[in-house]
Amino acid sequence: MKGRLFTALLVLCGAPLLAQAPASAPPAAATRTHTNDVGFSYSFPADWEVVDMSSTLPAAQQQAQQNATSDDEKRGAACTQIALSARHGSPASTVVAVVLPFACLGAEMTDKDLPGMGSGAMEGIQQNFDLAEPVYGVYSLGAHSVWIERAKGTLKGHPEVQYTVETACSILKKGAVCWMAMAADDAALQAFEHGGVTLDSEAPTPLVPADAFVKKPA
Repeated sequence: MKGRLFTALLVLCGAPLLAQAPASAPPAAATRTHTNDVGFSYSFPADWEVVDMSSTLPAAQQQAQQNATSDDEKRGAACTQIALSARHGSPASTVVAVVLPFACLGAEMTDKDLPGMGSGAMEGIQQNFDLAEPVYGVYSLGAHSVWIERAKGTLKGHPEVQYTVETACSILKKGAVCWMAMAADDAALQAFEHGGVTLDSEAPTPLVPADAFVKKPA
């Protein structure tokens, strides 16, 4: 399954959040946790506003299907779901999580698909962002491999706001998942990276470890 279709929904649903003014939110005193049937939970600060993207998803799926070059890719686009979308601050930072359930897809993905998923995300982001200075990493969370990419970015037509765009993808027992952050400041990036995840009922851990971009010995 080509990553660009899986991650197209990250871009199509994530970028519009940046253009909207976040509503007032409660003080940051705790976290809230999203749990997904594919097999993960993800925690984020309570003062981030969760946005319902259900009205945007059908149009994003339709566009991804129109760009598909095979029946498998069309099925992947139809099966992809927005698990979480949240934003915070002004200019707005956003976090989006997208899942692809294997039961819907009718096939499984493996760790060999991770680079394609992550690279496809960044390729798709270039529809809305000018990206520079990309860096990559691969790390483990328990028994799961995670592929990550980070780049500097500016919204096309709005170079005055600098973002850090970061995508982390993993394969679970029941599906694939990618988390994406479009962070307008370091605090938002830290909130994304330090968000606690539980993958397939393993012990909770921060999504992105401090050494995620450190090259490991061969």
